[in-house]
Amino acid sequence: MKEIRQTEIKQTEAHTSPPMRVVHGENSTLDNSTGRCLAFAEAARQLRAAAGDQSLVAPSFRSPPREVGRRRSLARHQDGSVTVAVMIRSRVWEAVLADMVEGVIAANRLEGVDAEALRDQLWEALKGEYARREAA
Repeated sequence: MKEIRQTEIKQTEAHTSPPMRVVHGENSTLDNSTGRCLAFAEAARQLRAAAGDQSLVAPSFRSPPREVGRRRSLARHQDGSVTVAVMIRSRVWEAVLADMVEGVIAANRLEGVDAEALRDQLWEALKGEYARREAA
């Protein structure tokens, strides 16, 4: 387990609030919810960009799905936009990414060879971020 260092920052005498606690450490293991949320947002950004580069529907991503007990869901809106909802808490990170990739494919209603080609492109788009997180 990585060492975490805590620092207290003292407020000026004019302030009556208690001292602020700053925690220094790494989020590379994605064990905490903040690290996972940031990684989810980055993955969503990369997948949206990759879909947009192919002139495909670039869905929005959210977490968790509204329906209790679901790991993923897809909502199509009247304006043509699509929202992919994925559960990120208490799941293997690769499963979260796989649900996000499959959400882009489902949002574009792709099947067969087209779906396979897009799947490869989306995983390639995620590869750089995933490799950086694995190396950290």
